[in-house]
Amino acid sequence: MQLAKVVGRATATVKHETLAGFRLLLVQPLDARGGADGDPQLAIDSLGSRMGDTVMLTTDGAAVRELVKKDNTPIRWAVIGIPDS
Repeated sequence: MQLAKVVGRATATVKHETLAGFRLLLVQPLDARGGADGDPQLAIDSLGSRMGDTVMLTTDGAAVRELVKKDNTPIRWAVIGIPDS
């Protein structure tokens, strides 16, 4: 699990079937001090995160497969929570 900041949204005119129903967000992973940690990543979101929100991400394959209800998916990052401020 990693914290990240929502820095943008993505639009896909054609997408894999496992992405149906999910919004695509551009998220910037954060280090322990709240600074940028690596490059921004594309993540799926079903929680309604907004621009500037801090979110919790997972890259756990089992968690992502359970979220999308499919065994084969190209999804690497998924928003799994929005921490309290």
